[in-house]
Amino acid sequence: MKSFDYARAATASEAVGSFRPGTMYLGGGTNLVDLMRLGVARPDHLVDVSRLPLADIEQVRDRLRVGAAVRNSDLAAHPLVRSRYPALARSVLAGASGQVRNMATVAGNLLQRTRCPYFQDVTRPCNKRDPGSGCPAIEGDHSGLAVLGASGACVATHPSDMAVALAALDAEVHLTGPGGDRIIPIPGLHRLPGDAPEHDTVLQPGDLITAVELPEPPPGRQVYRKVRERASFAFALVSIAAVLDVRDGVVGECRIALGGVAHAPWRAERAERALIGGPATGEAFLAAAEAELEQARPLPRNAYKVPLARNLIVRTLEELAA
Repeated sequence: MKSFDYARAATASEAVGSFRPGTMYLGGGTNLVDLMRLGVARPDHLVDVSRLPLADIEQVRDRLRVGAAVRNSDLAAHPLVRSRYPALARSVLAGASGQVRNMATVAGNLLQRTRCPYFQDVTRPCNKRDPGSGCPAIEGDHSGLAVLGASGACVATHPSDMAVALAALDAEVHLTGPGGDRIIPIPGLHRLPGDAPEHDTVLQPGDLITAVELPEPPPGRQVYRKVRERASFAFALVSIAAVLDVRDGVVGECRIALGGVAHAPWRAERAERALIGGPATGEAFLAAAEAELEQARPLPRNAYKVPLARNLIVRTLEELAA
């Protein structure tokens, strides 16, 4: 691990004001410190934002505002989250061990980086880590990587479970930076790789997430499901956050977001359009899933993710409609 300067910010404006090239913000450190140990992240300056006054969860009229420094364990256990946004609570509980959730923050969870083995191995080329060096995963070990929205430059997947639920719930990210305050919707925060996979998000240098805000819960039932190789502390092969409102056998509201399949949380807009206003039947759910997955471009060793995602969509919607 290379040497670095360290400073602790007392306010968000102080943190942004101290930002300069080579600076990284440090929250819970559950991802960043690991990357520093591996030699993937090599900051010159660390600005500790873990103790900023951004750790409150509060109801603001019909919206829920969650501070960026809220710990994942506190988010999952909060009564308003559990009662109004159960898909979010379940996604956080599915995300890591209890010890990690006690340290990890909301902002850090959103901004965690891919667990692609080539990204984490500094002895191998990786366009995300070293732009222009290549993507060996395409010909190598890609069994857990992207089948939707990938490019010839990168097939990595975004690892956050929480981000998938937030994408289905139409959450917004509030941030401050050198250019002032902004609000970015989710989906919209994370980007697909294109020819610049080194950029995970649309954030600009110095931008600091201050809160996540959720609108009033949509009508209907909601859930988060995750398929993984083992029951604990494993990243998603495929996951789903879904909201379904059925009245008199007709779908009135439907939101679906997928994880483990793309460089960003994948909002299944084709499937949603196919379902809204139509019958809430297994046949309709299957047709919607297949319409969404027509966009999939799997590689030889991750083609299993396409039927896995299809079956997960159908099974989850059938459970919500029951």
